[in-house]
Amino acid sequence: MTAATTVTAAIQATDEQPYSYTRRELVEPDWRRFPGWRDVTDAQWRDAQWQRVHCLRNIKQLRALLGDLLEERFYDDLAADQEHLATMSMLLPPQMLNTMAPDAGDDPVKFTEAFYADPIRRYMLPVRSDRDPRWPNHPYSSRDSLHEAEMWVVEGLTHRYPTKVLAELLSTCPQYCGHCTRMDLVGNSTAQVDKHKLTLKPVDRQDEMIAYLKKTPGVRDVVVSGGDVANVPWHQLESFLMRLMDIDTVRDIRLATKALAGLPQHWIQPKVVEGLERVARTAHRRGVNLAIHTHVNHAQSVTPLVAEAARTALEVGVRDVRNQGVLMRGVNATPSDLLDLCFALQGEANILPYYFYMCDMIPNAEHWRVAVWEAQELQHAIMGYLPGYATPRIVCDVPYVGKRWVHQVHEYDRERGISYWTKNYRTGIEHHDPDALTRKYPYYDPIGTLPDAGQEWWSRQS
Repeated sequence: MTAATTVTAAIQATDEQPYSYTRRELVEPDWRRFPGWRDVTDAQWRDAQWQRVHCLRNIKQLRALLGDLLEERFYDDLAADQEHLATMSMLLPPQMLNTMAPDAGDDPVKFTEAFYADPIRRYMLPVRSDRDPRWPNHPYSSRDSLHEAEMWVVEGLTHRYPTKVLAELLSTCPQYCGHCTRMDLVGNSTAQVDKHKLTLKPVDRQDEMIAYLKKTPGVRDVVVSGGDVANVPWHQLESFLMRLMDIDTVRDIRLATKALAGLPQHWIQPKVVEGLERVARTAHRRGVNLAIHTHVNHAQSVTPLVAEAARTALEVGVRDVRNQGVLMRGVNATPSDLLDLCFALQGEANILPYYFYMCDMIPNAEHWRVAVWEAQELQHAIMGYLPGYATPRIVCDVPYVGKRWVHQVHEYDRERGISYWTKNYRTGIEHHDPDALTRKYPYYDPIGTLPDAGQEWWSRQS
């Protein structure tokens, strides 16, 4: 090699960036590649009711859809997980399943391998072999890991932050994610988890929420969630939103719906679009900021239908559509996966990348969770590529504290994987706690990420 070629090679090496942006056109995978959907028309696919009716709820339905594409070992793996480890029941809309293994072909061996490796499958349809074999469950995991129900001021209304509340209108979704932070309440019971139930009638629950907000003028921001607001009958949801906007002190309303990605057909049906426009116009007249918060975890989920749903909401007057993803190993916990997702959201679907939460400490979630130091490295790695306003913050939702940027950790024992966090406000259950603002609150890394000494320490504690 000559001196000139050596210099050229050195220049090329320094010109290479850790991440290279390439604009990618959004694509709706062809659902007809699956044997059970070969005769499904475009009109049926765009129909929200068809999507809901044809959700997959059990292994028998999955087998009927995929036929011989999946080898028997996957079905056995899935059954073992549902029997022994799953905290969420199976509910998978066709739209979401269609984004899994989109280019796997029709050879059963190759399709099965691609299906196992698929990032969306990993969190929407978990199997037993996904789980951490030694530490599937952290010793300090809990069903309601964020203690939201402890902070209910009325049934379903969590008052954790001084100026913000979370209104859980119902306990169902159009789809159930394996890592759901509200697995204590949301969805059907599983072999491992007997779900808690909301007891009040929806109208009574909403009346109590409205009454609390009227007498609590310090609350200005209401996240309307569940479950998923896409499962609330539209006339009920619109009525509740109009009542919220009648309260002068409420200035921000956020609608939480993963269905924008998992069932975008819901958000483009005329009845919903027309109703959303009425709500958005009312919000504009009253100076209320109305936004939709969705939950997308991988670029494969961002399809033309998802972009259409987001743009439709913006066109009828919703101020912002934002994404709150969850950071998960095997799904999106690399710089390239996060940046690919953010560019697909921001550049192609007009969805603002907002937060990535570290996966919460629910039971049997250790294989998804990342350590605080890993989250810090990921935050560093994605800086500088996206516009500043579209660069998401990676946050740790610390029990009894709330969201904290991952670099706000107060102390950190890397060997044992214990981080300590502080806060600057009292939650709804700490009004008379003199130590609430000086206490250090612990959070725990997944044990499998610790050095040998740390894992041995936890083994002794267990």
